[in-house]
Amino acid sequence: MSRTVTFEDQGILSIVCGANDANIPYMENLLDTTIYLRGDSLIYDGANESVGDMFCALAKKLEALAAENSPITESEIFMEYQSLLSNLQFPKSQEEPEIESGSYVINLGNRSVFPKSRTQKRYLRSISDSQITFAVGPAGTGKTFLAVAYCLAQIISGKRQKLILSRPVVEAGESLGFLPGDLAQKLNPYLKPLYDSMEFMISPQMIKRLEDSDMIEIAPLAYMRGRSLHHACIILDEAQNTTVEQMKMFLTRLGEDSSAIITGDITQTDLPRNKVSGLVHAMSILQGIEGISFVNFHSQDVVRSRIVQRIVDAYEKNK
Repeated sequence: MSRTVTFEDQGILSIVCGANDANIPYMENLLDTTIYLRGDSLIYDGANESVGDMFCALAKKLEALAAENSPITESEIFMEYQSLLSNLQFPKSQEEPEIESGSYVINLGNRSVFPKSRTQKRYLRSISDSQITFAVGPAGTGKTFLAVAYCLAQIISGKRQKLILSRPVVEAGESLGFLPGDLAQKLNPYLKPLYDSMEFMISPQMIKRLEDSDMIEIAPLAYMRGRSLHHACIILDEAQNTTVEQMKMFLTRLGEDSSAIITGDITQTDLPRNKVSGLVHAMSILQGIEGISFVNFHSQDVVRSRIVQRIVDAYEKNK
C-alpha cells in the first residue's frame, strides 16, 4: 500500500527533507522502511499499515514544525517520532484533559521551545500552576532543559526578578580535588549542564549581562541556609543527591512570590550508601500538598536520542 503526503509549500518540503535530502535516510531508518521524494510529495510504499500511519503523522508534524521556521534536524525528527510513539504506547485516558502544545510554547528571542510529549506538556503545565514542581525521571527527558527555558522566559519578560541555579556539590563517584578560582569558577563543572541549556537558547553575551545585573545567580545548595528567596525562579538540579536535611532547608527558603523546580533521577544517586536521598524522602511525604506537583518521566519520554532510550531501558531491566 502506498501513502503520500503532499506539501503545498515547496520551501517547507525542503526544510523537512534537509540539506541534500539528508533527513530522508534518517526517517527511513527510524521507520525501517523506504521513503521516496517525488515532486512536492513524500511517499511511503510498503505493506505495513501502522508504519504507513506513522509515516503520515510524522510528515505532518514535521511540516507544522517547518512552517514555524524551525530547522529540521535529526534531533527534531527523533523527538517528534518519539512523541508519536509515546502516544501510541500510552494512549490518553478519557479522564486526562487534552493539553494544547501551543499554550506552552516558550519564546526566547529567535528560539521557540515547546513540549515534545504528553509528559512534557504536563510538566510545563505543572510549572505554571504550582509553586513547587518535582520532575523525576531518567536522563534525556527534558527535565532540566524545559525548566531553564521556562525560568529564562520569566526573568526576560519581567515576571520574575531573578533565576537562581542550585545544585548539590556531590561528585559522581570520583573526587575532583581542589578546584581553583572564585566561587563561580569552582562551581562551573557542577553547573555546566544548566549553562549548556541556557546557551542553547540565548547567547553567552546575554547570559553574562543577566549575571552582571544579578538576574542570574549561582547559589550552592550549602549556601542557601538562612536565606529568604523572593521574586525568583529557583532550579534545584540533580536533587537526588540532596540529603533529607538539605531538601527541607531548600524548600523552606521560598517566599510566596517565588517558585521552585526540582529535578532529579533517583536511579543515579551519588550519596553515601547510608544516606537517604532528600528527593526520595520528599516524594514520599509531600504528596497531596496544595501548590506542590510531581511529574514522573519514563524511558518512553526520552527525547535526547534513540541510544539513550535503549540504555535507560537496559539498565531498568537489569536492576
